[in-house]
Amino acid sequence: MTDELRRLTDDMFETMYAAKGIGLAAPQIGRTERIAVVDIENSPIVIVNPEIILTEGSARGEEGCLSIPEVFGDVDRALNVTVRALDRDGQPFELEADGMLAVCIQHETEHLEGKVFVDHLSALKRQRLAARLRKRQRLAG
Repeated sequence: MTDELRRLTDDMFETMYAAKGIGLAAPQIGRTERIAVVDIENSPIVIVNPEIILTEGSARGEEGCLSIPEVFGDVDRALNVTVRALDRDGQPFELEADGMLAVCIQHETEHLEGKVFVDHLSALKRQRLAARLRKRQRLAG
């Protein structure tokens, strides 16, 4: 499993870097594994089967997503999180994160649960976004 996991996470990092992202979850590339990769300030992290076990504080900030290019919205997130996961060698670890790393971990973990950041937006904002995406699709062809 470790060699397969290393290949998958290497591919995920490559895809994320090519898109100039800071996080990517396996479902975003059509995989069902509960794996995400994150790289904030040149510190790559692999989280396998992550579970956020502690959240503290709250802040609202703008987010975007590689799955929905050129779309941004304000989302409430915990300021600090502690995540329990396995690393790419299958070893358990806990990580305390704050700032952008905390936001990214929450964002990618939600992808593993079938959610995207727009799920946090109001119904009206989601309707406007859907209309904008439909228009963009019509114009594209």
